[in-house]
Amino acid sequence: METNKINRFHGAGGQVMQNLIKETILGNLDNTSVNGGIGLNDLDDGATIPIGNKEIVFTVDGHTIKPIFFPGGDIGKLAICGTVNDLAVMGAKPLALSLSIILPEDFEINNLDKIMKSINKTCNEANVSIITGDTKVSVVDDIIISSAGIGILDKGKAIKDSGMKEGDKIIVSGNIGEHGMAILLAREEFEFESNLKSDVAPVNSLVELLLNNNIKINAMKDPTRGGLADSLNEMVEKSGLGINIVDEEELPISDEVRSLSEALGIDPLTVANEGKIVCAVSSEDAEKCIKLLKSHPLGKNAKIIGEVVSEHNKVIMETIVGRRIIDIPIGDPIPRVC
Repeated sequence: METNKINRFHGAGGQVMQNLIKETILGNLDNTSVNGGIGLNDLDDGATIPIGNKEIVFTVDGHTIKPIFFPGGDIGKLAICGTVNDLAVMGAKPLALSLSIILPEDFEINNLDKIMKSINKTCNEANVSIITGDTKVSVVDDIIISSAGIGILDKGKAIKDSGMKEGDKIIVSGNIGEHGMAILLAREEFEFESNLKSDVAPVNSLVELLLNNNIKINAMKDPTRGGLADSLNEMVEKSGLGINIVDEEELPISDEVRSLSEALGIDPLTVANEGKIVCAVSSEDAEKCIKLLKSHPLGKNAKIIGEVVSEHNKVIMETIVGRRIIDIPIGDPIPRVC
């Protein structure tokens, strides 16, 4: 692998991508925050701009996926959910989005019409508006959608992914690995009979339910590229604490995803999700948090999967053969999934 040229691992959400961002992108930028808010150097799901007693939360995301229509969604739904979810996991109420669409020549207008209808439906579900945009036709392989979003919260209330506290419980809102596996099955001609669908969904109503019930969330992420393994390792690295996952067999993974992962030699912890949250919740609020999550359609399979500890700064999982360190993945094993 040539190290001086971009390859697919540079966009896959793992260690290679993190190195590119830290060294080549951040390494060439001087001004990366405004008014003391959370900025690009924090490498969180978004940034904040303090204004009076409020903070504007701002995020941006680009989406290129193959195929553009897949079981459970399409590139339009994915673009809206990806941006809304980045705002939501920082504790913000999403307000408005921008939409930039780059189209290849000969793209079917009927397909664009389907995508725009899906975008509209997802915006209505998430209760957000698209207020500005841009459309271009260029020499690209397929449609590319970039969306930016703004949200709002009270000053000082942003949830950073670095905020874990010792004793916090690690909670996942539902089954992992479904988005990436659904994309893989839709893309490749595997001889599997499957009803697996992407989990792509806006999670802002789920997060709002927790915050409105005063659940103490110290850190939160949506485990997209790089999967749960990448998100947990980011939380560990930034907090200086560790995570013990109590039991590999108790992780929320559907039988179908587990079987497919074993058959294909893919670790489901490294596979992208698009409708899940992982959070570090104060231990006294953990059971209440689970009860609330299970009352919501997107949280019916929520589980406490581990605990934050101070004796190490790794992600360690108990398995039937002993303890296993969950490393930062090199990249998502399934490229072009978001």
